[in-house]
Amino acid sequence: MIHLSSNSIDLESWEQVRAPYSVGYRIKLLSQLLARKLTERLEPWGLTPFHWVVLCCLWEEDGLPTSSIGEKLQQVGGTLTGVLDRMEERGLIRRERDCRDRRIWRIWLTDAGRELESVLPAIAVELREEAMQNISYADREKFCKILKQVIANLS
Repeated sequence: MIHLSSNSIDLESWEQVRAPYSVGYRIKLLSQLLARKLTERLEPWGLTPFHWVVLCCLWEEDGLPTSSIGEKLQQVGGTLTGVLDRMEERGLIRRERDCRDRRIWRIWLTDAGRELESVLPAIAVELREEAMQNISYADREKFCKILKQVIANLS
């Protein structure tokens, strides 16, 4: 229980951590808004934001082991496995056993998954610009740097 006495916590600090004023709450709200907008924009392709981030990993480096994708995205295996199952069913990826270590499954883009790279990044750029309108480039860079540091602090 938090006691709001002069000995334990000052009222100004309390106000800064209380929803809806806290940084955590605002970041959660921002995440929900961005996910909702991205979901709307990916819907014509039958994709989700999670499909988007997996595709981004594979566009950067095709043939990644499942575990590497999970590490990059900081995801739990079960959730990622289901997403990969659906992406494979849709013909966006294929899975192959690693020839040197049969325990490892590598994830490869299909032609259909590779073709989405010519369309989807523009959608993400458009959403970023909508979210960052009226914010200077310097402030955008600072915001991203601060978020990266906060994530690193809590990881």
